[in-house]
Amino acid sequence: MTVRLGGILTALATPFAPDGRVDDARLRALVDRSIEGGVHGVVACGSTGEFSTLDGDERRLVVETVVDHVAHRVPVVAQTGATSTAEAIALSRHAQSVGADVIMPVAPYYEPLSVGETLTYLRAVAGAVDIPVMLYNLPVATGVDLDPDTVGALAREVENIRYIKNTTVDMAQSAQLIHNHGDVISTFVGWDSLVLSSLSEGAAGVMAGTANVVPAELVAVHDAVHAGDLAGARQAWARVYPLIDAIMTQPFIPAVKAALTAVGFPVGPPRAPVAPLEPAAAARIEELAAAVSPVPTS
Repeated sequence: MTVRLGGILTALATPFAPDGRVDDARLRALVDRSIEGGVHGVVACGSTGEFSTLDGDERRLVVETVVDHVAHRVPVVAQTGATSTAEAIALSRHAQSVGADVIMPVAPYYEPLSVGETLTYLRAVAGAVDIPVMLYNLPVATGVDLDPDTVGALAREVENIRYIKNTTVDMAQSAQLIHNHGDVISTFVGWDSLVLSSLSEGAAGVMAGTANVVPAELVAVHDAVHAGDLAGARQAWARVYPLIDAIMTQPFIPAVKAALTAVGFPVGPPRAPVAPLEPAAAARIEELAAAVSPVPTS
């Protein structure tokens, strides 16, 4: 599939069975939930997918399962970053071989690297595959914040680096990427509570863990912005913002999984050592999920 990514991308959760294994059948159903909600792509083994708690075989299984079940209905992005360049290259080549459309290698996330070391890693991973690459700027986990000018220079240097997921609350940084470097790299904002702000600013799209929970509602925001209906976009965003804000103010992975349970689609608990959400927080999310008004249909 030759793709041009844009719109709402679901950062898929990883369902776990009661015995702790990846729940293949539930993962396939979760893919369907997002696609039926109208999302424009899905992401396997992202942060919402708890990739750091999966072993290498599980990461490969998740990517293979998602690619197989999507069956070219939407693009698939595979997060392939690792703590070593060699492992990231192996995961990236595997993702390409099984049909992922884009790889997204997060920078190593244990030993903080210099910007120079991070760029060397990214050049090596991008050079190991032929498919497009999405940079994943996640300074809270990696200790490295790739500034917009550095990102733009790297995209001009490495032909298949075409996208960036910028996961930061710094909307000014994302705006610089959009306006100063949009000729060479397309920006996806990875902070769920900035969906309307990002799309209105001109981002190529948003990668959202909350799209597991409310895919159609986020697509409605996107569609209204792209139709030039800002009032409609604000109205659509107001329907879903309280729930997203409640999820974002809690530990994110257990909050997304609690929200999926609240909308009648349980995917199991987070993998240890991450704990499930506290009961009071889960109850609040359940209350807000029940209050989300349906997306209007024509």
